Amino acid sequence: MSETFVAEVESLDLEGRGVARPDGKVTFIAGALPGERVLAERTRSKPSYDTGRLVEVVRSSSLRAVPRCPHFGLHQGACGGCAMQHLQPRAQVAIKQRVLEDTLWHVGRLRPELVLRPIEGPSWGYRQRARLAVRDVTRKGGVLVGFHERGSSYVADMRECHVLPSPVDRLIVPLRELVSRLSVRRRLPQIELAIGGDGADRRIVLVMRHLERLLDDDRETLRAFAVREGVSIWLQPGGPATAQPLDGDARLAYRLEEFDVTVPFHPTDFTQVNHAINAVLVRRALRLLEVRSQHAVVDFFCGLGNFTLPLARQARRVIGIEGHAGLVNRATEAARQNGLADVAGFETADLFAFGPQHWARLVGMLGKVDRLMLDPPREGALEVARTLSAADSVPERLVYVSCNPATLARDCAVLVHEGNWCLRAAGVVNMFPHTAHVESIAVLEPAPGRAVEARRGSTSDARLAS
Repeated sequence: MSETFVAEVESLDLEGRGVARPDGKVTFIAGALPGERVLAERTRSKPSYDTGRLVEVVRSSSLRAVPRCPHFGLHQGACGGCAMQHLQPRAQVAIKQRVLEDTLWHVGRLRPELVLRPIEGPSWGYRQRARLAVRDVTRKGGVLVGFHERGSSYVADMRECHVLPSPVDRLIVPLRELVSRLSVRRRLPQIELAIGGDGADRRIVLVMRHLERLLDDDRETLRAFAVREGVSIWLQPGGPATAQPLDGDARLAYRLEEFDVTVPFHPTDFTQVNHAINAVLVRRALRLLEVRSQHAVVDFFCGLGNFTLPLARQARRVIGIEGHAGLVNRATEAARQNGLADVAGFETADLFAFGPQHWARLVGMLGKVDRLMLDPPREGALEVARTLSAADSVPERLVYVSCNPATLARDCAVLVHEGNWCLRAAGVVNMFPHTAHVESIAVLEPAPGRAVEARRGSTSDARLAS
């Protein structure tokens, strides 16, 4: 018989699970909230921790909310796309801020001098891109299209999704019917969604990943669906680079109005899922960098130029560096289209192998790097941090945007403890409401004496907090 136990929940972990310590051992309980007393069933026991399943909330938190989506839950078969719909949105942000601060301390032994005001926005209909899994499951009535079930590789039986915009939310059932009519329905593992533009200019692209060649009848079925639903269909027989439009060329772009910048992208390119929050994030990052017209800036992990192109509106010279050559080519073209080719340049380089010789080359090209922007993937930017910690010439300020608090804390620890930098500020960015994903932004400066001009133009705490 399964063991049940009563526990007082202390906090949430990086996966949105409640953290309790019954009998002194750390136990993670999905669905439990801080401050609650719960009855749980032990599901796994490890030497250093246990996991549990919520059975009953004995004493409920005042922050508990009624989930909006009927597919959200803790039971087997529930959609795993969201982890926090049972928690009020403002409380989600506060808990993510606590996760960031705790991670900075436990991983990096760091405390920011200032906690930045969180960046937050709409909680529903925010996802401008998503990867929907597809499975033909006879026992569940046919084709399923949606996110994976919680803690499982199975596809949830979804018919609606409130974090997707309404034009896409209503497509889930029609997509199930569409795939069921295709000859490749058992060899079509995913549909990637990408949305560009707003209002009348909005375009919705669906990228069909198919592992077998489509028949002519399949193509006609897809064409009819595209016309009826007002979407564009792309086909992807191999890796992301093989994606091509079924007909014509559906161009996608998002707009950063404040900087008069338009960023074109392909539907399989990496872009932030939340365009509204991304616009605020870019504004905040550039404000924290305090770029002036005489400054030279380097943007590491620049992607399509999300930060590079706006920086080019303010700086003397910006170099964006990215490991993916296709993204670099598109960023270069975007600079030309935005009239920024004379200011913004882009290079392809493996930043996970970045070293002193690469930094010396950048300094030689620019004369002096005044500001540095970092926006790495989940793996972080360890080699960049190590190189900067040992460099003789360093920028006066660094802004680090992170999608992983653990690697942010690790990299900042290298800069602070080995390179004599200061963690001036840090705060969360709620890019993914209702999920446990913690996006964040941090500001670092060389400590006094670390570099001759390190403190020139240093921002007051009041300006950092704005």
